[in-house]
Amino acid sequence: MPKSIDRDVNAIGGGVAGGDAARGADYQLLGADEPPAVLESGRQGQSNFVIVVDHASRRIPARLGDLGLPDPELQRHIAWDIGALAVARRVAAELDAALVAQNYSRLVIDCNRDPGVASSIPTIGESIAIPGNVALSEQEIVARRREIFDPYHAHIRALLDQRLAANRRTILVAQHSMTNIFRGVRRDMHAAVLYNRDRRFAGLVLDMLRREGNLHIADNEPYFVSDATDYTIPRHGEARGLPHVEIEIRQDLLLDDAGQSEWAGRIAAALRSAERAFMGVSA
Repeated sequence: MPKSIDRDVNAIGGGVAGGDAARGADYQLLGADEPPAVLESGRQGQSNFVIVVDHASRRIPARLGDLGLPDPELQRHIAWDIGALAVARRVAAELDAALVAQNYSRLVIDCNRDPGVASSIPTIGESIAIPGNVALSEQEIVARRREIFDPYHAHIRALLDQRLAANRRTILVAQHSMTNIFRGVRRDMHAAVLYNRDRRFAGLVLDMLRREGNLHIADNEPYFVSDATDYTIPRHGEARGLPHVEIEIRQDLLLDDAGQSEWAGRIAAALRSAERAFMGVSA
């Protein structure tokens, strides 16, 4: 099934006030004292890997308040990929890889969706209404893209361009996490490897992770990468012809340092082995 199923998102619109605050072309979403949209580390790392985290944070700009949601909902998967950034940071450090992560919640704007699709700014997250995303003005929508979505993808694009100009190999890794229970149904896979048209590198990562016989590593389940439901892999990986993989880990396995470290070690080892196989280098 398409990846958007975890959010079950609806089109932007509705009847709750949200556009009254923005009526001028000079509308600014982020305050001067708020952090930038992009987190980066290891830009000069010597690895072939570039790791991106589209849903790294649950932060919401102060101007948007809590989007009309109680705090417990903002702790959940509808707001961010729990544990994904912690794992990605450890993997990047282990591999000496560049890391780029989004610094605001996907409830503000989903940086793994084309801004032109209905699921870009969700009004429903699973079964939860998101009042602060309803009846947005054009200025509010444009500001979310201009200040959060565009800087993130421009940063990734510039990094990949820089590596290309330096004649450096690049393997793109998108790190995510998924819910362990969705609509009352428990997911039995521990992690999943996702891809769209190009399975070359993803298939190798899948093989490496499946070497641990006690783990259930899913192949393009419970959802898959597609042009309709994803942005990062199609635009930065497939469009450039870069080897790539999207990795999902069940979030309940990433709730503490021990789980994050265990999975980071596992992912880093699988990526190294897959890289050697892809490059035709013997172990």
